[in-house]
This record gives sequence, structure tokens and C-alpha cells, in this order.
Amino acid sequence: MIPVTEFKNFSSVQNPQFRVLKPWWDVFTDYLCIAMLMMGVFGCTIHLTQHKISCLPSHLSSASSKNIQCQGVAVNSGNKTLWTANNKSLTSREMFGRKNNLDIHQYIFINNYCYERAVHWYGKYFPYLMVIHTVMFMVASSFWFKFPGTSSKIELFVAVLGKCFNSPWTTRTISEVYEDHDEERMVIWKRNTALESSPTESPITEDETEILLQSASFNSNTEKTIPESQSAPSLLDQKEGEEAKALFEKVKKFRTHVEEADLLYTMYVLQTLIKMLKFVVITIYSAVLVPNIQVVVQCAVPKELTGYSVYCCNHVKAHLFSKLAYSYICFVGVYGLLCIYTLYWVFHRPLKVYSFESIRLETGINDIPDVKNDFAFLLHLCDQYDPLYSKRFAMFLSEVSESRLQQVNLNNEWTVDKLWQRMSQNANERLELHLLMLPGLPDSMFEIPEVESLKLELMNDITIPDSISQLKSLQELSLVHCPAKLQLAALNHLQEHLKVLHLIIDGPEQIPPWMYTLQGLEELYLTGPISQEQSKNATLDPLSELRSLRVLTLKSHLTKIPLSVGDVGGWLECLAICNEGTALRAFHSLKKLTSLTSLKLKGCELERIPNAVLSLTNLQELDLKENKLMTVEEILSLQHCRRLVTLRLWHNSILYIPENINKLLSLETLNASWNKIRSLPTRLFYCTKLRHLNLSHNQLTSLPPEIGILQSLQYLNVATNSLDSLPDELFSCKSLKVLIVMNNNLVFLSPRVAYLTQLVQLELKGNRFESLPVEIGDCCLLKLSGLVVEERLLDLLPSEVRKQMSDT
Repeated sequence: MIPVTEFKNFSSVQNPQFRVLKPWWDVFTDYLCIAMLMMGVFGCTIHLTQHKISCLPSHLSSASSKNIQCQGVAVNSGNKTLWTANNKSLTSREMFGRKNNLDIHQYIFINNYCYERAVHWYGKYFPYLMVIHTVMFMVASSFWFKFPGTSSKIELFVAVLGKCFNSPWTTRTISEVYEDHDEERMVIWKRNTALESSPTESPITEDETEILLQSASFNSNTEKTIPESQSAPSLLDQKEGEEAKALFEKVKKFRTHVEEADLLYTMYVLQTLIKMLKFVVITIYSAVLVPNIQVVVQCAVPKELTGYSVYCCNHVKAHLFSKLAYSYICFVGVYGLLCIYTLYWVFHRPLKVYSFESIRLETGINDIPDVKNDFAFLLHLCDQYDPLYSKRFAMFLSEVSESRLQQVNLNNEWTVDKLWQRMSQNANERLELHLLMLPGLPDSMFEIPEVESLKLELMNDITIPDSISQLKSLQELSLVHCPAKLQLAALNHLQEHLKVLHLIIDGPEQIPPWMYTLQGLEELYLTGPISQEQSKNATLDPLSELRSLRVLTLKSHLTKIPLSVGDVGGWLECLAICNEGTALRAFHSLKKLTSLTSLKLKGCELERIPNAVLSLTNLQELDLKENKLMTVEEILSLQHCRRLVTLRLWHNSILYIPENINKLLSLETLNASWNKIRSLPTRLFYCTKLRHLNLSHNQLTSLPPEIGILQSLQYLNVATNSLDSLPDELFSCKSLKVLIVMNNNLVFLSPRVAYLTQLVQLELKGNRFESLPVEIGDCCLLKLSGLVVEERLLDLLPSEVRKQMSDT
């Protein structure tokens, strides 16, 4: 007897999770296979345990074997023997019959001989054929589960599907969706009830219905804000949230891996065709061979063996085998009908596309994408088992569901206390919250109304919710590679409160359209490609709506100043363009900036001061850092800028400062550091309002004695030059507070340094001093912390001087 457990590996039932991919007809065929296998095992058992055949010599042994027909059969009935031959019967209590002088061994030999020679092979081995055919059916039914190219995909799909089905996140999402739908249905029922109860009254309008729906939504949201202790079953803990997040990633990877192929569909069709072919072959040859299962069999035996040449044999199990064969053919016929239905389902239904349209309408989640090919086919199979699997699986294909899960995880991870640890003072002395590389905005951040500046960095496609209106102190927003959308209430809040906006983008298409509606915006800092030369997209849109804009900084690679900058020319006060080494050629828009007081053109490859700058009569600050200026003869024309107080020409290649610089009568700050200036014009020091003068990192060898004219000078930096001495007139600048002469060739510091009574910082390091004058102690405001010099020189000072200059 063959145990059933030997065939368990041929059936997918060994993995109960595979049942979701077995429609009812495949399950039915499995039961049919089990029934047919039991029939085959029963037939094999009978075949192995019972006597096979019984033979008796024919009494017509003298006749020709070709003309002999078996005419009788011996039947043992109790204590009587009935012999029927030539239509004659004798009944007696005694044994009657023809003696044949054969012993028992000869009968055994003849029985075996005739069984092998006379009984048809189909009648002998039919039970084993049933077992073999059934095993082949079972193998064919599980072929696509075991095929190397499909088994791993099926196992992965079943594992992912099971996790999606049992995920707490799926349960929570579906329950929330159906709660919302129940509320809507309740509103509609109330409306219908009101119409039925008072038909004479005016019907409820659509606006009233919308109000009812909004009220229901408000109530549901209120219920969702119940403390965690009261609504614990509906909330996810951090571990479950992380598991659901990982599951979303698995679903994405599986979709990209399976959706482009149709191997699973092909293998299922091939499996069905193989089963259909087996059904046809088995049915045909079985129907032809079943009549060969005979009860009485004639057997021809060599006469010299027993003296008889013809035997009539009784196939003991032929009658039972015949019934089993016809029953087996019926089962195979039912199996074939199921195969026909399977082929009809496979080719009649569009199984390579699966639409979630009904689920989208039912749940209201509109971003569930339709799937194709093998992914679609697997979901069609799941629908045959239980459509609920597809509904729950759809949650993990929805971006809305994923974003909601991310929000839950964010809320679990980023508590108010943790956010407070990320707070700091920024450069504008505002209390700033910096969030980096988060998948969204945690709700807890809106519980900190003290936030004045919000910096979001490397966060993809976030939506700033209406909750931002809770940040009453918010004035500054920074979006660093962070495309963001706004809800309506959030936009209204930012239009009213936002003063400073920082944007770092990868292309002009990432400039948020809501930026142009911020009527209260005062400062805009934009970094990234914004011109048509850098991108095929449009450049900056008109900025005319930004009526409060005072500061505009563009850090990009511009070849011309955008025309939209001119839209704010009537009120813009500060314009900064940081071009990072790209030559800026066109300056026409500058002429429209009539209110401009500060202009910074950094890294624009300028070789001369643009003429457009000379028309800015209200200009107070001009910064030309990191250009290619070698001469600045245009300084004479800057005298028309009568309010110019700050001029920065640093990090250029300027060889000299022209004499007519004294025309800049209002100049207070001059920074000409990091150039190649070898000498200074005497007329420079006729700019008597100079308070800040930076000439460091040049090639100066001396300072003119006219420097003493600068009685308003408070800051002087001539570090990293080639100065051998300092003029005594320098020490008559009584307002000097900071003097930096580091890294020069000075060997002597005049005792006149004591005249600098306002000096608080003196940097002498990097020179060739042998000692310091003791008069340095008379600089009453100068302390050791403000004196930068070698330690050995400090040690040479008298102890009284060091004590006098100590910070305590």
C-alpha cells in the first residue's frame, strides 16, 4: 500500500498560504485528485492482497485451439458445486465433474502463466495507472508553484500579501475610511428622513448638505483627538509603524519586479493546457481499453506441460476493476470540464490588467494605481478566493496611505521634547527649528508656538498643513532642496506673517508658485538655476505682487539680471547677485531699481564697474567681491551716488586706487583687501568720513603720513602686506579702536601708541618686533585679550603693565 504522505510534496496544500492563489476550480480539482488517488490506492490494495486469477482446463481439449470457446465457469457456493457446460446443469451434494489428473502445483503454475499471457495489461495494471495518472494530475496542478522561475515570485507575493492582510496599519486605515463613509451615509439618511417627515417644508440645499458633511468630518476628527489612553486600539505603536513602513518598501520593490513580466500568467496557462491535454489522452485511451477488462479469459497453454492446450480462466477482480475504471473516467471527465472552465476564465477575462476603480470609489483613495501583467493576474486569482485581500492590498499601493503612515511614524518618533532639542538661534537671532531629511512634518512641531524660523532641508514633496497657523511667531522659512506645497489656510497664514524666505532649488520648476503671492514678504533669498540659459523652463515670474519686498538675493549662474527684478524696482532696497564665476553681461534691469540702497555683485566676472550702477542715486552700499577688476577709474562717476557710504572692492586684482577717490565725500567704509595694490594715493585720506579701512592682503610697503587726517577712523587693517614702519601720524587718529598690522616687516612700535586711548584691539603677531613699548599700557581700554602678539613679547613687558592690562 502506497501512503498518501508520499505525495504531499506534489500538492500546494502543504503551504496553506498558497490557498489565496487557488480559485475554487483549482481547489475542486485538488479534491478530485484526492478522490482519484484513494480509488487508485484501493485498487492497488485489492490487487496486492487478493488472488488474481483461477484457471481450469477446457473439456474441448482435442479441438483446435482457434475454435475453442470457454463455455463454463466453476462457482463455489457453500457445500454445493454448480457446474454448467453445454447448457446442462447438475446439482448434487456430492462432487461431480470430469477428472483431469492435475495437482495443485500445476494449477498454480497455469494460473500464473495465464495471468501473464492471457490477461490484458490494462486489466492487470489499471490500479497502478490510476495512481500514476492522479500523481501526474497533482504535479500538473502544482507545476507553476514549483517552477524555478515562478516559485520565488509566488512565495514572495504570498508572504507580502499575508503581511499586508494582517498589518495593523491596514486595519486602521480601512476602519477610518469606512467610518468616514458611515458618517456621510448617516448625513444622507438624516436628509432623506427630514424630507420624508416634512415634505411641505423647503428641501435641504446642497450647501446645507455640505455643512452637515463638514460637521460629521469635524466630529470624526474630534473623536480622533481623544487621548491615547482612551483610543489605544486605533493607534499604532512605534514598532508596528516601522513594520508597516518596511512593508510599503517591500510592496514597491515587488511591484517593480513583477509588474513588467507575464511569466506567472504564461505558466498558469501552460499548466492548464497540460492538464487539458492529459485529460484528453487519459479519457481516450481509457475509454478504448476499459472493455479489455474481462471476467472470463481464454488461455492457450502448450499441451506438453499439462496435457491440456486450452484453459478457461476467471479474472477474479475484473468486475470490480471495470467499475473502478468507469468511475475513474467519470472523475477524469469532471476534471476535464474544470480545465475547460479554467481556459474559458483565462482567455475570456482581461487578466493582464487589474483596476482598483471600485475600491477607489468605495474608499475615496484616488491614487491607487492600476497594475498590469503578473501583478494583475495574481490579484485576479486572489479575488476568486476573497476580494478582501485585494482591498487590503490596495492600501499599500496608495501614496496617500503611505504618507499617512509616515505621518504616524513621525509623530511617534518626533515628540515635542525632541524637537525642542533641535532649536537654536540662527544668524538673524531668531529661534529656529531645523528639520533635515524627514519624510514629512511631524504634528508635534505645530505645538511649539515659540518657533520664529523654520528650516526644512532635503525633504521631498511635503505639504505644509493648515496647522502651521498655530505658529504665531513664525517669521522666517527656509526650504533647502525641499519642494513644498501649501494648504489654503497655511498660505493665508504665511501671507500675513512670513517676512523672510530662503529657497535653495535644483531648477526653476521647483520655485513654488505660492511664493509670488506672499504680499508681506520682506526678504527673499533664492539659490539655484533660475534662468532660461540654464534650463528650458521659464525664468522668474513677475514679482510685482511682492509689495513689501525689500531684500532680494539671487545666487545662481546668470548672464543677465532677470527682467522680473525690475518689477520690484519701486520699493526694493537691497539686491545681491552671487554668480559664482559666471560672467554677468546685461544690467538693464538695474536702471529700474530707483530705490536701491545696497547692491552686491559677487563673482560676476566684472572687469569694470557697470555704467548702470552709476545711475543709482540712492545707492549707499556697493559690493564687488570676487570679480576681475584691475582698475576702478569709474570711481569718479560714483560721485553721483552722493549717499554712497560703503564700497567693497575686495578679492579682485586691482593694482592701484585712483586719486579721484576723494570725490566720494560720504564714504565711510572702504574694503580693498585681497588685491595687488602697492601704494596708496594721498587723496584717499581726504575722505574724512572714513571710519572703516581694510587694505589687508595687498603689496603695500608704506602708509602715507596723510593718514593722520582720518580723525573718524575706527578700524584699520593693513595685515599681510610689506610694511616696514608705521607713520607717527597714524597715532593721531584718536578714534581708532581696532588696529591690525599682522604679518608685515615691522621691527618697531612707536611709544605714540599710547595716544590711541580708544584702542580695544591691537594685532601685531607675525612681525619682527624685539620688544613692545611700555607705553602700550596707557591704552586704558586695551586688555590682554585684545592684544594679539607672540607670548615672548608679552613676557618682556613689565609686570605692572601686564597687571594693568589684565582682564580682571
